[in-house]
Amino acid sequence: MQRSERTLLALPIQSKSRDDVAMNKKLIWLVLALAMAAQAAAPDTATTALPELKPAVQQAQAAHMSSQILSRFHYKAMPLDDGLSEKIFDSYLKQLDSEKIFFVQSDIDQWESFRTRFDDAILTENLSVPFSIFNRYAQRVSDRFAYARRLLKDGFDFQQKESYQYSREKEAWPKSEAEVRELWRKRVKNDWLRLKLAGKDDKSIVETLDKRYEHSQKRVTQVKSEDAFQIFMNAYTMAIEPHTNYMGLRAAEDFEISMRLSLFGIGAVLSEKNEYTTIRELVPGGPAALSGKLNVGDRILGVGQGEKSETTDVLGWRLDDTVALIRGAADSTVVLDVLPAEANPDGKHQRVALVRKKISLEAQSAKKSVLTVTDAGVTRRVGVITLPSFYQDFDARQKSDPAYKSATRDVARLLDELKQENVDSVLIDLRNNGGGSLNEAVELTGLFIDKGPVVQQRNAQGKVSIESDTQAGVAWNGPLGVLINRGSASASEIFAAAIQDYGRGLIIGERSFGKGTVQTMIDLDQIAKNDKPKFGELKLTIAQFFRINGGTTQLRGVTPDIPFPTMTDDEDFGESSFDNALPWVQIKAADYSPVGNLEQLVPNLLKRLEIRVKNDKDYQYLLEDVAEFKQLRKKNQISLNEAERRKERDVQEAKLKARKTGQEAPDDISSSRDDGLQADERNLSNDLTAEKARKDAKDVLLNEAVHVLSDEVEMLNSGTRLTKKAAN
Repeated sequence: MQRSERTLLALPIQSKSRDDVAMNKKLIWLVLALAMAAQAAAPDTATTALPELKPAVQQAQAAHMSSQILSRFHYKAMPLDDGLSEKIFDSYLKQLDSEKIFFVQSDIDQWESFRTRFDDAILTENLSVPFSIFNRYAQRVSDRFAYARRLLKDGFDFQQKESYQYSREKEAWPKSEAEVRELWRKRVKNDWLRLKLAGKDDKSIVETLDKRYEHSQKRVTQVKSEDAFQIFMNAYTMAIEPHTNYMGLRAAEDFEISMRLSLFGIGAVLSEKNEYTTIRELVPGGPAALSGKLNVGDRILGVGQGEKSETTDVLGWRLDDTVALIRGAADSTVVLDVLPAEANPDGKHQRVALVRKKISLEAQSAKKSVLTVTDAGVTRRVGVITLPSFYQDFDARQKSDPAYKSATRDVARLLDELKQENVDSVLIDLRNNGGGSLNEAVELTGLFIDKGPVVQQRNAQGKVSIESDTQAGVAWNGPLGVLINRGSASASEIFAAAIQDYGRGLIIGERSFGKGTVQTMIDLDQIAKNDKPKFGELKLTIAQFFRINGGTTQLRGVTPDIPFPTMTDDEDFGESSFDNALPWVQIKAADYSPVGNLEQLVPNLLKRLEIRVKNDKDYQYLLEDVAEFKQLRKKNQISLNEAERRKERDVQEAKLKARKTGQEAPDDISSSRDDGLQADERNLSNDLTAEKARKDAKDVLLNEAVHVLSDEVEMLNSGTRLTKKAAN
């Protein structure tokens, strides 16, 4: 999702009153009480006390200034009061310890009185309370990893029947130190077992885990005041709405780099989830996307420099530290140790070597292909246009360069070529297209409709504006389909929604992401007229998109006419995965006239799809994988018994191999089987099998989308179609 034009605001900065000074004294007293309570409650596993972080003056000023902007100019403007303070409090704890493995209930109880004090801390420019909580967090992290390292000395009994809960976000805080130690015992035991199943001996396991845990201990000692402040400020901004963020000086610089795509890297947007550095988006044209070896959801466990290098274990690392390892000089090689998205925690890793490159606009260009479907002796040709983003060379367009590059121009050219190739239908593939230029989304829609509104936009004051296609004529008036998935967001959703509302084409695939909001960047230093940067920046939500039918793409996304199975989960990915996403609402529909009525075709298309996929083994494999994924997620438990884990892994491996050879997978396989391969050879074999299975699954969906459009052409040729006017 691309960054919108920077907005600058001039705001008065209020001065503190005598009441503020009195409040400061109360807060200082509370902090002293907290410090004494923290010392009394310190667990006996504590090692060396960490240095205490303190807020800087400019940080308190930046927080105060941000509160004025957020309270007045955010699309969901909320006063900074006790009610919002409670939301910030909960958000802050979640930012620090989302899996509830560091704090104990007594920590939370001691901070309960601060629940309604965060607004005072910001308005009085006294951040002692949030910093004291952060200092406790840092000490807890150090203590937990110190305990984890001590557990390595005695080893574990893997014949016991016990399990480990790998996601604790929805669980209660541990009630005691004994309970949290038990959580960590199982956590370390699981880490050990995973390496044991990967073929490592006990000595190397201890060395690997001790180094990993030691690194986590050291990292928390290297945290700076700026880091603590940014975490607190994002707890504030995201308590309002998930796409509003605060960025300190380092984070703002990283954001600028990512938007310019000017730093050499692998071309992937990364996020941190459950201690894994996870691929959230693949930048079209980047080394990661072009390699075909990485996918959204893959987890990066290690990073190395050079094709033959050893990888550094990055499990549990901070995201920015991992990103710093991945970045590097142009044409240099970075090696990633990757756990595929569909693999369970014991799944086989992949070693992926990528050459760092600067991502060019040309590499992101739309591409075309022609796929054929033969049914009852009739062959139909479907033109597929893959559009990775809604790109535009803004600088060239502003300079009136007649050859400026844009997604719409490229698609129009490809449509002309497809018409020359006599295709019967066109499919626009927007899977994993995270958006881009709003203008391109509007103009691209105009290639398929004559004239009319495309999207509505409502600002914080409630004013609604309409973006319309004003160009007469269409580039393609034949049958049309749009293929989307959960990674299709923002501008992709605007285009798909407009095509659906006009009845112009079939929407096929998964429900889209659901991001229907507009953000802008605000430079706090420019507002304050600072000579040198010190306050950072705000990414602020200022408007919301609405479909021309009056609904919004926000939260619900675009629901396909022809739904496909999905591996993603609404609780893990998409707008609905955020706790406080803006709700779905409706406004007055725009004045538009649908050009077609495809709804009557959908039931028959779905029946044909159902019949066809019953005999499609690849599609059935995909359904099996989806069912297994959902079952594992619901279970949220993994055995710590070695024999059980080996059996589970072996059954999974056998299933993948059976798919590859076309044989049926046995229901049960002995964990002591000998396939004649060494452990490392078996790892490579299964990596290749898993990669092939993943690529095949993606091709299955494209293949079925093409078949759906072929069915549509047949039905339209038989006279099934009714225009909207005729249907009425």
